[in-house]
Amino acid sequence: MVFRVIARLDVKPPNLVKGIHLEGLRKLGDPSSFADKYYSEGADEISYQDIVASLYGRNSIQELVSKTANHVFIPLSVGGGIRTAEDAVSLIRAGADKISINTAAIHNPALIAQIGNALGCQAVILGIEAKRTNGSNWTAMTDCGREHSGKDVLHWVQETVDLGVGEIILTSIDQEGTMLGFDLALIEAVRSVTQVPIIAHGGAGTPEDILLAQKAGANGVALASMLHFEKYTISQIKTYLNSVGIEVRR
Repeated sequence: MVFRVIARLDVKPPNLVKGIHLEGLRKLGDPSSFADKYYSEGADEISYQDIVASLYGRNSIQELVSKTANHVFIPLSVGGGIRTAEDAVSLIRAGADKISINTAAIHNPALIAQIGNALGCQAVILGIEAKRTNGSNWTAMTDCGREHSGKDVLHWVQETVDLGVGEIILTSIDQEGTMLGFDLALIEAVRSVTQVPIIAHGGAGTPEDILLAQKAGANGVALASMLHFEKYTISQIKTYLNSVGIEVRR
């Protein structure tokens, strides 16, 4: 399986934003301009996440999706504020290729199967915001990491895979935005309970961090801070991964 390097763009419409531990959001500019840049650098996918949509009970990202899909010709995944299968279908019609759900899925797990029935399981991404509770346990959070769901991450993964999730984007809230490395134990733990592709998100600071995530069981990474703050380019990252024997699209 080719390892994917995905550009993760958190948005608080109309701005691209970035925080640490999903808090303290800093405005960075026009998200579509960043998407264009990462497309030209060789990103395998663009992942848009409206990180305040569930909190504010809205879905306002469709215009951005349409704008991006007109000139970025790689897969586009979209999450934030999706509460029904109809919401998901509308975003696909606007130009998205995959739909990511977290908060709504926790409140209504049947939504996973409903979207899968409408679009196919390959279009359904389960977003997991994991926060370490103690030792080797993590709880699944909702509403951009603000609310405890009461669900154990590993149990939640097993439940949702049975409902038809095609992919998991696994965010470590503890590492997110720090550029201090991924929560490798989290990746390994989730990999131990599912064969569904895992996209690791939260903590990447160097290409070596990405190598470690791949060794832990990730099939790809979603990168934000290290790209937005120009620590590394996607081209540099892929060159490194290729040099250590990880197959990437060039």
